[in-house]
Amino acid sequence: MMPPLLCALCQYYKMPSLNFVLPHWLYWSGLLFFPLIAAFLARKQDERKQSVVGTSLPIAYMLWITGGFVGLHRFYLRKVWIALVYLPLFVMILVSNHSSKEIRVEVSDTKNNQLTAKFDIEEAEKALANKVEGAQEKLDQARASLERFIAQTADATERFDRWELASSVFGVLILLLLIVDAFLLPRMHRSCIAWEKETGFKIKVVENPRVDVIEDPTHDLHSRYTDWIDTISDFAGQFVCYWSLLAVFVYYYEVIARYVFNSPTNWAHEGMFLMFGMQYLISGAYALREDSHVRVDVVYLYFSDRMKAWVDVITSVFFFIFSITLMLTGIVFAIDSVSVLEVSFTEWAIQYWPVKLTIGIGGLLLTLQGGAKAFKDILILKNLKEA
Repeated sequence: MMPPLLCALCQYYKMPSLNFVLPHWLYWSGLLFFPLIAAFLARKQDERKQSVVGTSLPIAYMLWITGGFVGLHRFYLRKVWIALVYLPLFVMILVSNHSSKEIRVEVSDTKNNQLTAKFDIEEAEKALANKVEGAQEKLDQARASLERFIAQTADATERFDRWELASSVFGVLILLLLIVDAFLLPRMHRSCIAWEKETGFKIKVVENPRVDVIEDPTHDLHSRYTDWIDTISDFAGQFVCYWSLLAVFVYYYEVIARYVFNSPTNWAHEGMFLMFGMQYLISGAYALREDSHVRVDVVYLYFSDRMKAWVDVITSVFFFIFSITLMLTGIVFAIDSVSVLEVSFTEWAIQYWPVKLTIGIGGLLLTLQGGAKAFKDILILKNLKEA
């Protein structure tokens, strides 16, 4: 058996559980405001036009918060040797949690076996009272099984507590290191800056030129009747592209909560699943504007601009059948969903009606962009005829 002191440590120093559930209002406001803030910051960064930068203290603190448990902040500030202390501690937390999960299943199984043995004892006692032949033998076997399962449960529980204690000890050590580093970060940053100045080391930010293979002859064609549609599609596409950054943060939280704190969430997967569905719908018009939709272009690639315009005008009939159907069907779905304020059937119970609204919105944007493209195809045909 575990000594009393060790039992006390297991009771008071267990790894905490993360019981945070993302509020619905925070989810929807995040989808609305995060892209706006991210776009503003990206524009400010572009205005600065920094091509050469050094290490940053805010970035160091960000790494301390998000990846400090593996020493990312020290790697960033080039304090590599001390940073290596974090890695084995974190690995031991993962090993301890994995082992405790396996033993937790064993504890559950032995407790269920106890219930089964108790039931067998009750049945054997009834049979013995009714003087059924062989009842005493079954009763003795059931009692022996119960004693064996009780001993197995006690042994598994003791091993589970030991692994929980080990996980807690490693977690406390990492926490203490992080607290110390929180005060040491400014000094480490100054030391790193001094080293950069001494060695002339700089982090160069290289902007890779964008290489697009645009086959659509209408891509660079402008018209006062269609430019406003292109602007709307461009805004919608860039707006939802920042949602992908949200997924990075959410899944990062999910992995840490699941594998470090043994506290998987009930909202991360569902929230991102719905977000990507809405992103797919709203960005369809932007993808059409940028000629990014998948199509069979083995022959189309070699057509002249005039022939491409003819093919696009003819095949646009099938496109509008799809986009208008999507728009009208989405509107019907949205009206039905809004009328009952539909929510999901999961434990999180997130609102479904905003998701249904994006079906109609995406269909409308796609139809408008398709109309703009068809109009510009006609302009190409008209200009070529006049030429």
